[in-house]
Amino acid sequence: MIKTEQEIEKMRRSGLILQQVHEHIRPLVVAGASTMDLENAANAKIDSFGAKAAFKGYHGFPASLCTSLNEQVVHGMPNVKTILKDGDILSIDCGVVVDGFYSDCAVTYAIGKPSPKVRKLLDVTEASLYAAIEKAVPGGRLFDISAAVQEMCEAEGFGVVREFVGHGIGKTMHEDPQVPNYGNAGKGPRLKVGMVLAIEPMINAGKPEVKVLKDGWTAVTVDGSYSAHFEHTVAITKDGPVILTR
Repeated sequence: MIKTEQEIEKMRRSGLILQQVHEHIRPLVVAGASTMDLENAANAKIDSFGAKAAFKGYHGFPASLCTSLNEQVVHGMPNVKTILKDGDILSIDCGVVVDGFYSDCAVTYAIGKPSPKVRKLLDVTEASLYAAIEKAVPGGRLFDISAAVQEMCEAEGFGVVREFVGHGIGKTMHEDPQVPNYGNAGKGPRLKVGMVLAIEPMINAGKPEVKVLKDGWTAVTVDGSYSAHFEHTVAITKDGPVILTR
């Protein structure tokens, strides 16, 4: 799905609102807070912009945020019983719809002082996102993006999740192409001006395998290791990649 400059500008406005939602939540991610506290804060901020939460009701998902704690990889559901404590990490994934266009962004936070290994997991996962974004250039190949994540994270001994991937995004949340976090550089569809991708490394401290819990949503690491998740919505322009959720 190729977007015009005007459509990308609308997605930029969507991304800017989403980033302000994240900034509103950021100081609330502290020990003693519940994940429902964060959900309520996000809903209030989204409503203040007249925007629509992208996740709520999507295939029946019950919340505006995905709050994935520690070994939860993605799609954790906010609730009043999940209380953050020192040493936890929490992925907050959120999307909004503004003027018919979606944006999608995730950040993983450390609560208190994480162990050196967990701090490294967060730092490397976030760095791999920006390494991948640098590959989102016209004339490149889709798996150049994928390989950038895989090579950086596996070099540090981390597991790259296979079951969940990034995606195209625009007038719907998930468009073609899928954007895996693994693959061989130089392969895959040619990248073109006007493509917009949600690039989102999901990286485990241990092995890459994940499973979905009985709730049908929450994905966790099979080995119980912590997992980190960072995501930006990125437009491919003639001048290179532009992060719309900066």
